[in-house]
Amino acid sequence: MLDQLYRQLVVDHSKNRRNHKKLNGEFVKQLHYKNPTCGDVMTLFLKLTETKEIEDISFIGEGCSISMASASIMTELVKGVSLKEAVKLRQAMEAMIRNGEVSEEVDLGDAIALEGVHKLRARHNCALMAWQALDRAVGDESEYENSN
Repeated sequence: MLDQLYRQLVVDHSKNRRNHKKLNGEFVKQLHYKNPTCGDVMTLFLKLTETKEIEDISFIGEGCSISMASASIMTELVKGVSLKEAVKLRQAMEAMIRNGEVSEEVDLGDAIALEGVHKLRARHNCALMAWQALDRAVGDESEYENSN
């Protein structure tokens, strides 16, 4: 029953992508990212506040349902949070996908629907593509780097 709900959530995010648009503006960072294992592509758009919170985030791209659903979910999870919180979310997501570990301290929200991807090793990069793009987009921000 829960598996079916999770599947429906992934399908919904894949078909009805949240924050699937270009962001424009002087302070919008843009990063193009390609999944090296399958060819999924995306461009991530990111706008930070002066206090290093994610004011707005969006993406455009094409890929499998897992990568597009994960990108949609990620944009909803990190919008409005600090870079420190975003890195905690990314680390929790990576631990869940790569190691099957679900964090008790970090609420992954709808991203928990992707927990089953852990068993599909070939799809790990699909689920993590948007998160890796975020990592690259903000990797030069000291607040993000020092959150580990």
